[in-house]
Amino acid sequence: MKPPQSLREAWIALAGLSGVFLFEMLDNSILNVALPTIGRDLQASTVALQWVTGAYVVVFGGSMLLFGAIADRFGRRRTMLIGLVLLALASLATAFVSSAGQLIAVRGVMGVAAAMTTPGSIALAFRLFDSEKLQVKAITLISTVGLIGLAVGPTAGGFVLAFAPWQVLLLVNVPIAALALVGVRAGIAADDPAELHHDPVDVVGALLSTATIVLALLAPTLFVNEGAGSWVPWMVSGGAVVAGILFVVRSRAAQYPLLDLRLIARPLVSSALAYKAAAGLAVAGLGYMVTLQLQFDWGWTPVQASLGMLPQVVVLIAGGRLVGPFVEWVGADRAAWISSAAVVSGLAVFGLFSRFGYLWVAVSLALVAAGMRVIGTVAGFNVLRGLPKNRTTIGAALLDTATQVTPGVGLAVTGTILAALFTGDIAGSNWTGQQTSQFEQAVTVAGLTLTLVAGALVGWAMLRARGVAAPSEPDAEALQV
Repeated sequence: MKPPQSLREAWIALAGLSGVFLFEMLDNSILNVALPTIGRDLQASTVALQWVTGAYVVVFGGSMLLFGAIADRFGRRRTMLIGLVLLALASLATAFVSSAGQLIAVRGVMGVAAAMTTPGSIALAFRLFDSEKLQVKAITLISTVGLIGLAVGPTAGGFVLAFAPWQVLLLVNVPIAALALVGVRAGIAADDPAELHHDPVDVVGALLSTATIVLALLAPTLFVNEGAGSWVPWMVSGGAVVAGILFVVRSRAAQYPLLDLRLIARPLVSSALAYKAAAGLAVAGLGYMVTLQLQFDWGWTPVQASLGMLPQVVVLIAGGRLVGPFVEWVGADRAAWISSAAVVSGLAVFGLFSRFGYLWVAVSLALVAAGMRVIGTVAGFNVLRGLPKNRTTIGAALLDTATQVTPGVGLAVTGTILAALFTGDIAGSNWTGQQTSQFEQAVTVAGLTLTLVAGALVGWAMLRARGVAAPSEPDAEALQV
């Protein structure tokens, strides 16, 4: 069968793959604006509220490499279709939850579904075309749809909450999953057995990588809940370190490792992943803090808070036509670090000045969105062009792991600092003056902490990418969709 010679010829498949990526980017962004409402409705503690979003991210990030390996062996299309069915069923289950624990469990199942579907979206887009230019345009199209979901999610969610229960925000995943299911099934041919790997799956490596991520994200919360004098958080922290070391040892020693560490060691790949990680850290942490500040600290309604996110919406949508000319002007590598620097600057602005008024919040949202808009395309392209052609699925899984795990870190750090510095019920009304002061202090500490971490990632990536000979550069037309 002759590969499509234009995006138009593959519109059914691209619609399905875009639906998959839309779910990934829309899910947490649309849920963030509902966190205060969920907290009051389910009487959730600060930590429980954190894990309403964190459970999805942790499970998604922890199991993505495993499902990427499974997809390479048993079929990318088949794995994605099963994941879409699971996503629809888990989303329907949100209509029946009655406690924070039940919602967290459902979010975990949705994380599994996302791990089965999202990495395949870019890998299958590559499979559709034999032209690099069309491959880049397909990635840009899919990324654009996802970023629009990220941008409009909070605004749309705020308006929905004005007349509907918060469960509706998760039920919207059902029609998205159905659209993606139809598009992928009708537009993409069944997997060719000759194109699949037949190596055994490294289950031990998968378990170790998942344990490392989960334990590392759980430890900060335990330090707050149990206290530094308890042995539990220290045991969990030690377990994360041990699991991480064992995963590296296993990856080096196994005949068929879950992840060949030599792929990550490639400068083009490792630098792009670091840029993507810095952006994910910033977007998740900022979105969480802005939502809480606008509604809890300033008393804005969900609709007002959704309007407050408009700078992010405008920049993410309107900036699409500027990505291509900008990258063509400065080059892909320079565009990556400039856009990452904008993300870090946005975090710093929020941490230092957000208490002084909404103008500073708007500036921080715009800076982070502008940087994210460029990174969303350039980092993905750099990771995939830096890998062998027969490793695009694991490359996509690596990219999505960085995208999803670092938001988990951002949420864990932010939520832990808030829980440590804020006394009382954060979802309660009529804060005292002391609580307001505590919240502002927590926002400053969390914002600057994330700024330092993201800045360190960007600095390391710049050094890592220095002197790398780029195999090819995307042109402006390919980057504009």
